[in-house]
Amino acid sequence: MSAHDDHAVTFEDDEAFLRAHGDLERLTLPGGGRILVSAKYQGRVMTSAVGAGGRSLGFVHRAFIEAGKSGTPFDNYGGEDRFWLGPEGGQFGLYFPRGSTFTFDEWQTPHEMQEGEWAVARRTPTEITFTHAMSVANVSGAAFKVDVERTVRALDAQAASSRLGIAIDASIGCVGFESVNRITNAGEALWDERGGLVSVWILGMFAPAPDARIVIPFDPAGDGPVVNDRYFGKVPPARLSVHEREGYLVLSADGHYRSKIGVGPSRVRQVAGSYSASANLLTIVQLDESPKGQKYVNGMWETQKEPYGGDVVNAYNDGPTGPGKPSLGGFYELETSSPAAALAPHGSLVHTHRTFHFVGPRASLDPIARRVLGVSLDDVTR
Repeated sequence: MSAHDDHAVTFEDDEAFLRAHGDLERLTLPGGGRILVSAKYQGRVMTSAVGAGGRSLGFVHRAFIEAGKSGTPFDNYGGEDRFWLGPEGGQFGLYFPRGSTFTFDEWQTPHEMQEGEWAVARRTPTEITFTHAMSVANVSGAAFKVDVERTVRALDAQAASSRLGIAIDASIGCVGFESVNRITNAGEALWDERGGLVSVWILGMFAPAPDARIVIPFDPAGDGPVVNDRYFGKVPPARLSVHEREGYLVLSADGHYRSKIGVGPSRVRQVAGSYSASANLLTIVQLDESPKGQKYVNGMWETQKEPYGGDVVNAYNDGPTGPGKPSLGGFYELETSSPAAALAPHGSLVHTHRTFHFVGPRASLDPIARRVLGVSLDDVTR
């Protein structure tokens, strides 16, 4: 499939739909790449495309946006880069009320993360900076006043080439962007491990496909388990294949079976990706900081033995939340987290999450997959 496809939702389709429901910022690259960013939806990157008339590459949850609701357990507008804070579950979790049982029925995204427009501090044709102040509390009762500054920046093929160390064939369309997310302790007290810590958690939502596969490379020589596949029940082997010797895993991203996995700091490679042969689409997500030796908050929905034994890179495939229940919208996610933020008052932490999309012939995408993910597309789709 070319960058333009009659059966796919185009960037312009999604742009017209989103503009009918609120203001929108469009970042445009000289090479044709384009990115839609929404202040109304908390500074999130809604979608992108490699050029005019190109396929819309993010997941836009039209049914939820059309319904016009907010304040639900999860205001799911979609978007391929949204800002959340972690951890989700556990005794220091932010997504459950005090005394709750870590079940889906009690799950509640903090209202401050998903409601209200974010302020635009500055903008140019290729980047935009948002600011927002929020207050959240964890299950154990610790409160956090957090100032957020978030810059979304469009990245062209040259940036992709230098950031990923790749050559990009002329047959490939490319669009990229990064979010640079700074959190500052705006309170008077030190954030410390005993009361719980928070982290920057960036989640990218993408449209599923029967042949879409998530790929996470890992260090075969690292310590501890290769992958945490217990978040929402163990993932069946038909949906998750772990290649321990070769150092990569593949997760189905069809949007039909609820499953989540994570890779921790001793194993992770600072990149993850996904591939759909039917869409001729290779997506790469990259985080900036080296996770080795750092502590990460634990998002598991349970009282935890190791609240700072969490994951750096997570992947999620949507599906029914219980027998006879609907899914959350049908999508898949590539997610990265910052280290746990043990910040003194006025102290800051920055987490950068980068997304690149490559659209083109399989033979041209394969060298990128081999170089960045360490695996051939034949092995991904096998």
